[in-house]
Amino acid sequence: MVKTKTWIIIISAIFLLSLVFSLLIFLRPRRAGTAEIYVDGELIRTVDLDNDETFTVDTGRGVNTVLVSAGRIRVIDADCPDRVCVKSGWLTGSAPIVCLPHRLVISFSSDTGGPDAVAG
Repeated sequence: MVKTKTWIIIISAIFLLSLVFSLLIFLRPRRAGTAEIYVDGELIRTVDLDNDETFTVDTGRGVNTVLVSAGRIRVIDADCPDRVCVKSGWLTGSAPIVCLPHRLVISFSSDTGGPDAVAG
């Protein structure tokens, strides 16, 4: 007959494994399928992140060169003075890309379909 201590160890191990598995499933980053490009708050283009491409966005205040590759997006060149958008590097859906001098925002579309965190 199996002792009580052995059963406690077995049940605890199963519980810990299921907890780790659940965390891996629910906390992994979700990849956005599309990115939306706004200038002055107006949507000017929707980009499919599965299609690799390079294009320029002329905002009237300056030009940004955008690269889409392997489900990621980045601004690779900009003629603004601070170039913060270029220094942001590759983004995959965690935060928007913003170029304040050009009033350019690249935001990621969410595939969840649910309310956002602010909606309460």
